[in-house]
Amino acid sequence: QVQLVESGGGLVQAGGSLRLSCVASGSIFSINAMGWYRQAPEKQRELVAYITNGGRTNYADSAKGRFTISRDNAKNTVYLQMNSLKPEDTAVYYCAADLRIGGWNTWGQGTQVTVSS
Repeated sequence: QVQLVESGGGLVQAGGSLRLSCVASGSIFSINAMGWYRQAPEKQRELVAYITNGGRTNYADSAKGRFTISRDNAKNTVYLQMNSLKPEDTAVYYCAADLRIGGWNTWGQGTQVTVSS
């Protein structure tokens, strides 16, 4: 099993920045990729970005040019640097892991990001 713990959410004004962190523990060897999803009130959970073990990244259109996903393999940690935040970025952000068996089925507890206008 893999456990994910997020941190770094909070309240920020529009135009500001936040960095989210996600530490993975457990069966790290079973992870293909890690990513960030978000869910705003009354909306479906959506992909924000992910990074594979080989370092390949993928971003949602809404995140391109503003967010950067990175990883520190020595610390089993994935980061999401969010710049130029907008009120529409307000959501609960979830760290997720893509496992060799089961796919994207492992989630952290979520961290709230609120962007005020």
